[in-house]
Amino acid sequence: MLDVKKIRQDFPMLDGNKIMQGHKLVYLDNASTTFKPKCVLDAIANYYQNETSNSHRGDYDLCYNMDVKIEETRHSVSRLLNCENKEVVFTSGTSMSINLIAYGYGMKYLTENDEVLLTVAEHASNVLPWFKVSEIKGTKIGYIPLDESGRLTPENVEKSITKNTKIIAIAQVTNVLGYKVDIKAITKIAHEHNILVIVDGAQSVPHMKIDVKDLDIDFLSFSGHKMCGPTGVGVIYGKYHLLEMMDPLMSGGGMNAKFDMCGDVKYVNPPAKFEAGTLNIEGILGLKAAVDYLLNIGFENIEEYEHNLRQYAISQLETVPNIVIYNKEAEAGIITFNIKGIFAQDLATFLNSKGIACRSGQHCAKILINYLKEVATVRASIYFYTTKEEIDALVDALRKSGDFLDAYFA
Repeated sequence: MLDVKKIRQDFPMLDGNKIMQGHKLVYLDNASTTFKPKCVLDAIANYYQNETSNSHRGDYDLCYNMDVKIEETRHSVSRLLNCENKEVVFTSGTSMSINLIAYGYGMKYLTENDEVLLTVAEHASNVLPWFKVSEIKGTKIGYIPLDESGRLTPENVEKSITKNTKIIAIAQVTNVLGYKVDIKAITKIAHEHNILVIVDGAQSVPHMKIDVKDLDIDFLSFSGHKMCGPTGVGVIYGKYHLLEMMDPLMSGGGMNAKFDMCGDVKYVNPPAKFEAGTLNIEGILGLKAAVDYLLNIGFENIEEYEHNLRQYAISQLETVPNIVIYNKEAEAGIITFNIKGIFAQDLATFLNSKGIACRSGQHCAKILINYLKEVATVRASIYFYTTKEEIDALVDALRKSGDFLDAYFA
């Protein structure tokens, strides 16, 4: 059982003194980014105040100690995912991670006869890199249909596979509808057809226990800032033999063993092969603090708390007049809705006037509008520090939004 009141004391942004539009801040945009606990802020500050140095660049203690700390972070991530340290690559976030896979593997091995399968629910980060591969290599893009509720099912995956399918690239939890995908069943189907499964874990890794070996995932990407870590740092997990096969997206210092005047270049082994230049050292140290913090809380506890809070939120939101909830049965802490007669961004602006931070628009999932038949929606997303009182504040504000103009200018 989580002691949320105690947990909130770890987050300076939740100190009770943050005011927005004259109201106490109610933050419900955790799918976009999360607040940072003191331990993360301390790790970043300590690097700049007491440990500043580069990594892999010097034969002195400060540099050696930083090398050790970076590898300690890699080990924390390997504990998080149940993988080997050498299968963890540091990037700037999910977008860079998927681009690196698309360019490093897709550009190298896919042909115009091959196919990449996506869904219409994917985030831009898991669509546009594959569009670019298609543009350059001629690779076909296909879409696995969602079922009537908006779920991706293993059955629909199997029906969509063709003899040309080489990659299935999907989110484990989608960022608008919030359904959890049965990745293990999908990898089993895919691997029976010699297809790679590339998983966008941006909305899953921060909220649930992930075991990449049990799920048999080929590649997994996620961002630090969505799981209490700093911005500008993320991870690729890749099966090591696949990382060995890939080309690096970037070249530079630290990722080569040698090069000469004739252009003969030899790369070092993964993961360093993909980590050219100076790493985001402060981000990596902050990521370790965040990962260790979440592991200490326990992902089973996080998942249970969010599940219960989401059920409470749905039960209360259903009492709001004219509300349309698009994902009542979803498992993740993402609730996507509209109020009939109010444009989504107008509604989000109204909520802002009450101190409530929600996301509105297409949420970087622009193809999904064809499925939802809506140009834009409002998204409220919770985390383990969200309270029932904050849900109540959202519901109370939405009840007053029916006559939007009168309520807004009151």
